[in-house]
Amino acid sequence: MRHSLIQRIQRILILIGFIIILAIGLVGARWAGFGLPGLDGLAPQGVNPAAFNQSVVLISGHAGFDSGAVCEDADGAITLREADVNAEIARLTAARLRRAGADVTVMQEYDARLEGLQADVLLSLHADSCIEASGYKAAVSEERTTTAGDNRLLQCIDRYYVGATGLPAHPNSVTHDMTQYHAFRRIAPTTPAAILELGFLGGDNALLTRSPQLAAKGVTDALLCFFDDDLFLATPDPAG
Repeated sequence: MRHSLIQRIQRILILIGFIIILAIGLVGARWAGFGLPGLDGLAPQGVNPAAFNQSVVLISGHAGFDSGAVCEDADGAITLREADVNAEIARLTAARLRRAGADVTVMQEYDARLEGLQADVLLSLHADSCIEASGYKAAVSEERTTTAGDNRLLQCIDRYYVGATGLPAHPNSVTHDMTQYHAFRRIAPTTPAAILELGFLGGDNALLTRSPQLAAKGVTDALLCFFDDDLFLATPDPAG
């Protein structure tokens, strides 16, 4: 009887050990970016050593200031506010970047911390108007000396945001509000920075409101490209 009890305890301990090892393996795989896709169909964000200790500042466009662009139905009822779209994508992007290893701060539109801000990169997230157009666009300052970091950031956006979202570039609608964006004048001149219009609230509504995780992946991939030379030189993989 005693021998049988010892064997039963041994089997239980072996089973518990197996479950612990399996759990550790699953956590490690997810940490490295492997694992089953989530409900959004995207693979979990893995750690990227190039992002470790890199300070990323995201501006959630219009946050703490106004609603940004506002879409209305035929009866004049508000159906969508740009600030809400920006905030959700900024939140999702910050979460992915933190899982990659970056130090991320999400700021409001006219955040006091922007004065003299020194960071490894700043990206302001906005969305365009409610018209039935489609596409993204990005810009850097036309008022300060453009740095190599600014240009690299634009290249990464043009390659990886479109790679993840499939949205076409819409450069003809870049405005002075973008190239003369207020934050460019406030941050330290050594901080690489850009403003990104994620898409049109009208024509790109499905992406921005029903698949914000996809837009967040595109922004994350672009910023990881900015830090990682291998990604900068590679061909973007939308399924990656």
